[in-house]
Amino acid sequence: MNKSELIDAIAKDAGITKVAAKAALESFISNVTTTLKTKEGKVSLVGFGTFSVSERAARQGINPATKKPINIEAKTVAKFKAGADLSAAVATANAPAAGKKKK
Repeated sequence: MNKSELIDAIAKDAGITKVAAKAALESFISNVTTTLKTKEGKVSLVGFGTFSVSERAARQGINPATKKPINIEAKTVAKFKAGADLSAAVATANAPAAGKKKK
């Protein structure tokens, strides 16, 4: 699902216009982004998941094209950890049918 498909789904489910759904989604994205930019940025949506910020240390890597070592700088990254309800829903939806083996 891409952004425009998500906007269409939100508009349909909420019974609002696509313009209102787009504004709501853009507001959500903007507020999450702004919060994550703060020093202790964290957005928790109970049951859905938590958006947070993590620091990655500098490390050695390997350039796959040349196989030579390269230095990867430390950086700050955004993370998402799925909540219990979302994890359970995904696990149930993607569980193999009973009695069938994966090949």
